[in-house]
Amino acid sequence: MLSRGGLISSYISSSLKCFSSSTSNVLKVGDILSHTRIFTSEDVLEYSKVSHDSNPLHFDSALARRAGFDDRLVHGMLVASMFPRVISSHFPGAIYVSQSLNFKLPVYVGETIIVRVEAIDLREIKKRYLAKFQTKCLRNGDELVLDGEARAILPSDFCSTDG
Repeated sequence: MLSRGGLISSYISSSLKCFSSSTSNVLKVGDILSHTRIFTSEDVLEYSKVSHDSNPLHFDSALARRAGFDDRLVHGMLVASMFPRVISSHFPGAIYVSQSLNFKLPVYVGETIIVRVEAIDLREIKKRYLAKFQTKCLRNGDELVLDGEARAILPSDFCSTDG
């Protein structure tokens, strides 16, 4: 079983070489993966259908303003869903193990959000690799709206150590 600090494994001293369907990447501590997205009204509507979260703060601008917000809110979990998207796009077949989230500021429909996922630890466990990432979402590239940490098991058929 995986737990926050209870894994007994060796640190990977060399780089972790991982292959996606399009390019070859080498992941090492300090590397940053990123993606930019603008959340639309349609994104919010589709997410509410799947999640059954129909809070009017996501759909009614006047109500959102009366509640102290600038406009309609994007669901926080919709914004957070970008973290596994970034990881799995670089490491197809990765298994998302955990994610902590700290919602700092609201995200509004139409804003540009930059997702940053930074590798902060790599461990080998039974011919697989557990990667720990620092996760951040930034409004317009500089204002922190969401942060946390994620762990993912990277598939062994996509990864090998460089010697």
